[in-house]
Amino acid sequence: MGRVRKYLVLAAAFALMAAAVALAYQAAARDRDYRALLARGDTAVRTEDTFAAIEAYSGAIALRPDSMLPYLRRGEAYQRRGELDQAARDFRAAGALDPTATRPIEALGDAFYAMRRFDRAADSYSRYLQLDDRAASVNYKLALARYQTGDVDAALETLAATLRIDASVSDAHYLQGLCFRDKQKILEAEAAFERAIALTPAHVPAREELADLYRAQNRRRDELEQLWLIAELDRDQIERQVALGVAQARAGQDEAALKTLGAVLESTPSPSAYRALGQIWLAQAQVHGERVYVVKALEALGRIASNPDATSEVLTLYGRALLMDEQLEPAELALQQASTRYPLDPASLLLYASVAERQGHLDAARQALIDHASLVADAPDAVPQALRVADLSLKLNDPDTAVLWFGRALRLAPEETRILEQLADTQLRAGDPLARETIARGLERDPGNRTLLALAKRAQ
Repeated sequence: MGRVRKYLVLAAAFALMAAAVALAYQAAARDRDYRALLARGDTAVRTEDTFAAIEAYSGAIALRPDSMLPYLRRGEAYQRRGELDQAARDFRAAGALDPTATRPIEALGDAFYAMRRFDRAADSYSRYLQLDDRAASVNYKLALARYQTGDVDAALETLAATLRIDASVSDAHYLQGLCFRDKQKILEAEAAFERAIALTPAHVPAREELADLYRAQNRRRDELEQLWLIAELDRDQIERQVALGVAQARAGQDEAALKTLGAVLESTPSPSAYRALGQIWLAQAQVHGERVYVVKALEALGRIASNPDATSEVLTLYGRALLMDEQLEPAELALQQASTRYPLDPASLLLYASVAERQGHLDAARQALIDHASLVADAPDAVPQALRVADLSLKLNDPDTAVLWFGRALRLAPEETRILEQLADTQLRAGDPLARETIARGLERDPGNRTLLALAKRAQ
């Protein structure tokens, strides 16, 4: 019996040892497979095969669901594919598995930012900074997210912390300039953009903002300097050259502008360059009153006005040139098209109204003016335009509409007795019982007004 018991004990020990060896072998094999899958996923990422990468990382997660790393890397693969919801899900899982790891938190913030969920991005970056408040890049990202939410003051506060950590971050100075610009602190904005440029001379967005500030202050020379540098830094972008040409024309340097735009058109038939060229020739025509400039404007604008995707602005310029050349029918057609393209150039409606009226299309002219009034409610010429609508309504034998627009004009210019006289006269024509009230109001202001006295007799 003793031998049997001893044999059984030894057998049990050997069985336990074998089981332990088997488990160790299985663990080693699982760990080997896990590492192999991670390596396969990393290789797939390097070759831009994100689908294979996601498949490999998913296999690694199946083997080690408690490991943070494959969740993080799979999330990054999803992020490369633009599948941001799935990426955010994996970054959250990675962060939950290792709450002290900063990379998943930052990656989650980046995913939220790319999805334009700026509040949630800011929350993620804030959590990161609770673990490491010396990360200048994440401080900057937090400031950017706060700026995107519209919280400019919080963005400035965060940027101050960013620059205390690392004052060489040119993008932080640039963002600081945007914040100051939004708060109408022009001098501070200029200084911030200049610091960004000093750190990174090729910082085109900072130079663009600086050029805009100079333009708003009528600092033409400074604006042109920045635009010239931008065009030199970004020579492959035709629009940079065109912007320089437009600014040169705006500064009265027409010869330089024509040279700049001509150089653009030698290399490519740029619609924006033709548009700018047409604008210059139109301005010359208005200054000198010579048809030769109108012809040049028509030549430049005609090259792009016939394109199916011609903008309302281009068609308006072309219609203006045709109108200056007394080509009324083509002008009316171009301006009618301009008034139906979006984004709409409001000037197209006024020009269309003028040419349509000259062509005897009174109803179309009136509707264009009404559309303009609804689009540009606070226009400086709102009163004369309202009177034009009223006059056209009378010509169309529509006194009721004329009453409405004379009334609108009077509300805009209540001291204009002449408008009050026109309103009262039209109310009488329309049989409006308010005519007597309008006349009485006018006579209170000007008891000796002959027109109103005559209208009072008619009203009796």
